[in-house]
Amino acid sequence: MQTAKLNISGMTCGGCVSSVNRVLSGLDGVLKADVSLENKSALVDYDAAKVNLEQIMRAVSEAGYDVAG
Repeated sequence: MQTAKLNISGMTCGGCVSSVNRVLSGLDGVLKADVSLENKSALVDYDAAKVNLEQIMRAVSEAGYDVAG
């Protein structure tokens, strides 16, 4: 298992947090996602054998948020 901290901009409310959480949790290989509006970030625990950081970041970006690892 690996953990990544993603800096996410564009989240403005609890609905945004829910959306990002849903996108991350829906990825095969993501074990846990802790999304914070206050910190504008997400801590993601994932299985690198199933999903890589680029795929995780792309999913968040495709949901309409700016993301950096």
